[in-house]
Amino acid sequence: MGNSFNLFEIILFAMVAAILIYRLRSVLGKRTGHEQRRPGVFSSRESESERDTDNVITLPDSRYSATTEVAADSPLAAGLAQIKIADPSFDEPGFLKGAQVAFEMIITAFANGDGKTLNTLLSSDVYQDFANAIRQRELSHQTQETTLVGIDTAEILEAEMKNSTAQVTVKFVSEQIKATVDENDEVVDGDRQSVITVTDIWTFSRDTRSNNPNWKLVATRSPS
Repeated sequence: MGNSFNLFEIILFAMVAAILIYRLRSVLGKRTGHEQRRPGVFSSRESESERDTDNVITLPDSRYSATTEVAADSPLAAGLAQIKIADPSFDEPGFLKGAQVAFEMIITAFANGDGKTLNTLLSSDVYQDFANAIRQRELSHQTQETTLVGIDTAEILEAEMKNSTAQVTVKFVSEQIKATVDENDEVVDGDRQSVITVTDIWTFSRDTRSNNPNWKLVATRSPS
């Protein structure tokens, strides 16, 4: 009787293990060595084989979401329509998801003094402004601590085509914790405990003739 019971347990455990393995593989997928690379931050619907995949920034996760409602007869709608003619893969929700990812990556890289990441996501002029600010901070023996608590809204304000270049301006309203500290770890600006609301207006640009799907930050401003 004992041997029969042990055999029954072994069979039962084997069945459970087989089911778990099957479900795990159905979720994670089977790696064959021919998987496609994940899309860039500003992903579009065309396949990776149609793009230059150098310097493509990967999308960390799917927690970013945004929608845009645009009046059909507005200048914004006309600008978005022009971009879609130049790049049929462009869509507002997908762009805004990528813009939010880029927003977090840029403010985090700036706080950390990560010039490599900034160089990938910024135009040369904006990169120089960020690099100068980082250099000045280092000369003052200060560091910046920034925590992005969350992005409340991401809204497209403007869109236009300049020759083959698409430009889209987004307003971000986010909750952040920001503090600048000196070499003695004393806070000289901001607050390590307080959450503040920050509004940024950023313009992203991309040459629609390029195979690179990523957009770059080309201008920043504060709301008037």
